[in-house]
Amino acid sequence: MFNKVLIANRGEIAIRIMRACKELGIKTVAVYSDADKNSQHVQFADEAFYLGDSAPKESYLNIDKLIDAAIQTQADAIHPGYGFLSENASFAGKVESANVTFIGPSADSIRAMGDKAESKILMKKAGVPTVPGFEGLESEKDFVKAAKEIGYPVLVKAAAGGGGKGMRVVNEESELSEAIQAAKREALNSFGDERLLIEKYIADGHHIEIQVFGDKFGNLIHLFERECSVQRRHQKIIEESPSPLLTPELRNQIGEAAVKAAKAVNYFNAGTIEFIFDPKTSEYYFLEMNTRLQVEHPVTELVTGIDLAQWQIRIASGEKFPFKQNDFMQRGHAIECRIYAEDPSNGFLPSTGKLLQFIEPHGPGIRVDSGFAKGDEVTHFYDPLLAKLIVYAENRESAIHKMQNALKDFIVHGVVTNIDYMQAVLSHEDFANGKVTTRWIEKEFNEWKPAKPEIESLISAALADVVLVGGKPQSAVSNETDPFSPWKKINSFRN
Repeated sequence: MFNKVLIANRGEIAIRIMRACKELGIKTVAVYSDADKNSQHVQFADEAFYLGDSAPKESYLNIDKLIDAAIQTQADAIHPGYGFLSENASFAGKVESANVTFIGPSADSIRAMGDKAESKILMKKAGVPTVPGFEGLESEKDFVKAAKEIGYPVLVKAAAGGGGKGMRVVNEESELSEAIQAAKREALNSFGDERLLIEKYIADGHHIEIQVFGDKFGNLIHLFERECSVQRRHQKIIEESPSPLLTPELRNQIGEAAVKAAKAVNYFNAGTIEFIFDPKTSEYYFLEMNTRLQVEHPVTELVTGIDLAQWQIRIASGEKFPFKQNDFMQRGHAIECRIYAEDPSNGFLPSTGKLLQFIEPHGPGIRVDSGFAKGDEVTHFYDPLLAKLIVYAENRESAIHKMQNALKDFIVHGVVTNIDYMQAVLSHEDFANGKVTTRWIEKEFNEWKPAKPEIESLISAALADVVLVGGKPQSAVSNETDPFSPWKKINSFRN
């Protein structure tokens, strides 16, 4: 087992990995920039390493500095968390070359699955269903021809990267040229790679992803599915397990397809195979593989009882994964809501500022993975994710109810959050019935506005109940006869 692990990340995921390390008796090293020197992950770690005074986000992308930090602090391994360099094959390879263990899959697996175009070709060869489409197109004429053959609507998307960047839905040929140029610009800016692919757009699809896990000895299993169809701008905001949509037969089929996909690249450690599911035909198609721990991994942990973060570390240290597929089953129901500092009523613009109050909910079946506390500063340098709120209950209906209550108890002052927005989504009849597709948010919540805060409503009601009589406030109930009336005490004092 490792003696010390450096976490090349920040926020809630860094703290999540640190907790797993501490439970295994491993010391931890945090890294930080000027922008987050007082952050919770820095305080939680055993040691902290300053990455320099360059641009804050770029500090976390400096491969040489991160490896140097591991060497200087004598860390045995580096855990990348998610985002930043977690799916960077070059980073994984350089870490291993420096005789430091990379906690994740091999650089070859990351490289094979990191390119959407190449991974689709691999999956076709492995017999995994893929969305009808074309890769390797160059000219706009090629895209026009491909779109006609596929049939509109189509999806133009970046061959590299993820997170919804470099993606455009095209409904007719007149929109195609502009969509290609916009997707190329965004892909080049985000990933340094402007290559695109085109595929059939499943308009009312469900986003189903399968957690896979394997060791370096060839053992590889799946840990069932997560439903991630509640998305804004192609980014997930609510995830749950099990999916309310899948039958046991479909669950087994998709799970087996995910294992087949992972084995095609000799995968080990934690990974996620993403599928799009068409409820009209009950067909499912491979989308991509995330070669890392997912943001939404807690829902899988809660319904299977396995600590994925701990097992990532144990597998990387050389342990054999002792479980077989039949050792696992889904128990109960788990839901995760991503709590962001953003304004859903204003295009989900990030909100920055000091957290004047930050009170997390507590109780049986409630888990909060957060990287903030009261007094912390939310800056524009990083993703505005404040916390992940996860609940577990015996069934889906109870889990929804528990999440609604937990959201009520989550108090954040100082920045605008999406908490009320989450409540509105959870309260919708479609969500209760499991009829949410990847386009549901944009259809049902495009004009959403927050309700008037409860305190304002109470004040308005109180003022409406008071009238001026002879220059002084007079309640609908006479204060002259009410022994507890504040107005009677004031009048008595004046007399």
